[in-house]
Amino acid sequence: MKPKEFGKVGVLLGGRSAEREVSLRSGSMVLNALRGRGVDAHPFDPAERGLDALLGERFARVFIALHGRFGEDGTVQGILEWLGIPYTGSGVLASALAMDKLRAKLLWRASGIPTPPHEVLEAGSDFGAVAARLGTPLMVKPVNEGSSLGMSKVREAGALDEAYALAVNYDRAVMAEKFIEGIELTAGILNDAPLPLIRLETPRDFYDYQAKYFAEDTRYILPCGLPPGEERALQELCLKGFRALGCRGWGRVDLMLDRAGNPYLLEVNTAPGMTDHSLVPMAARHVGIGYDELCLRILEGARVG
Repeated sequence: MKPKEFGKVGVLLGGRSAEREVSLRSGSMVLNALRGRGVDAHPFDPAERGLDALLGERFARVFIALHGRFGEDGTVQGILEWLGIPYTGSGVLASALAMDKLRAKLLWRASGIPTPPHEVLEAGSDFGAVAARLGTPLMVKPVNEGSSLGMSKVREAGALDEAYALAVNYDRAVMAEKFIEGIELTAGILNDAPLPLIRLETPRDFYDYQAKYFAEDTRYILPCGLPPGEERALQELCLKGFRALGCRGWGRVDLMLDRAGNPYLLEVNTAPGMTDHSLVPMAARHVGIGYDELCLRILEGARVG
């Protein structure tokens, strides 16, 4: 499509989630890229304007640059469906499933897709028994949160209560997941096809919020260093996991390889970051797709239903 054919485009950014600041950065970069290519793009922050104002704006389509709750969990997708406004990324159900790490894992396990063992944590859980069953180290995660917010790496059972207390500040649903020692990878998805894998290395305890968005010592290894056949097999596994949740268009799948080379899918991001530290633009650039072109391709895939 030519830029003028997109019509008036809304870029949803900011929002009310704990990832608001990252979303503002992502959305601002997307907005500037679209405008730079001649698209009639306008910012829309749902935290500052009621969603009923979307009707008055008469957007022909919307680029969702919201992260986390109310933007990546099916909520805004449902509103856009109701209004009949085409939007980027996955639909209502897929967005909700991908945001809910627990139910995504259950669906993957039922589909035969490898994912680390886990248990749900509650205030009355026997943390020692959980650690004994899963083994340590563990990752403790809010079930419905992104950007590693509220996450902790736990090396001994005695630290589980503190990790739970942190996670429950972000979400009432919390889970513990066996930490997979090995290689951390991520696969961007663009137009339902996998991009090259990126290998992530950080001197921090794990690839946390600071490592993702601010640290200058995070290493992004691209090409990832795996044999081509192995990389293709992992790309196909990521695409399978993406499709198993019903996701479409674009996104990102995170995974681990253990020391024996066995893969484990961690989660799917249906509206991943688009900042200068973000991984999908990095992988796209590796195959000759610049940032502006990437934004246009994502926007071209906007749809309802």
